[in-house]
Amino acid sequence: MAKKSRNSKNYAHHNKENIVHPASFKSDKWHPLDREIDGRRDQKYVKNIKPRSKGQENLIQSIKDHSLTLAIGPAGTGKTYLAIASAVEALENGDIERIILSRPAMEAGESLGFLPGDLQEKMAPYLRPLYDSLGDRLGGKKVRQYLEDGTIEIAPIGFMRGRTLNNAFIVIDEAQNCTYGQLKMILSRLGWHSTMVITGDPDQSDLLDGMSGLSQISDKLEAIERIAVCRLQQTDIVRHPLVAKMLNVL
Repeated sequence: MAKKSRNSKNYAHHNKENIVHPASFKSDKWHPLDREIDGRRDQKYVKNIKPRSKGQENLIQSIKDHSLTLAIGPAGTGKTYLAIASAVEALENGDIERIILSRPAMEAGESLGFLPGDLQEKMAPYLRPLYDSLGDRLGGKKVRQYLEDGTIEIAPIGFMRGRTLNNAFIVIDEAQNCTYGQLKMILSRLGWHSTMVITGDPDQSDLLDGMSGLSQISDKLEAIERIAVCRLQQTDIVRHPLVAKMLNVL
């Protein structure tokens, strides 16, 4: 597979009409990474990661071995972080040309309409965990550079419709807040020489009962040989020890 320069015009002008393109963030008064860039410009970022449980080890290996992986499990098991870390590794190794990160703009009891600013500013709180994981792996300055030249795209689920994602690493986060139809649409975006990881916790959906499609999709896809469905457990939680204990009783 021929590699392209990350500074080529192909990235800078890629699908401007139907994505939240990095150019949308070019503003003199606001950028979602400004504080991190100012505060961590010279800070050494994390280059290597190691799995901290058997479940995490299986997830990392599954991502390497399969074009499509579903990471299902409770909060704190490292699903999103490991997926983004794998994406960054693939990008820096030249295995793919761009990273595409997406998650639903699902309101967990709060109202998106009352947040200040335009669409990009309203979306920033929902996409913040993705920026944080990228910054931890690449450093804020490089993340901003990749956002501006199109090497990294971050957008809500709705902006994925109608696209074919070739030569890319796609991470769909918080998939428990996607309907069956949305997940079916996302899965059909997978193109040549691409890897897709879908993460979520079916027990923490913010949708009405029965609307989340993650459990149904994962059960159906588990029977397909070239698709990995990794089910992480409470024992894989790497946050504060109380998190696992709380989730057992809540």
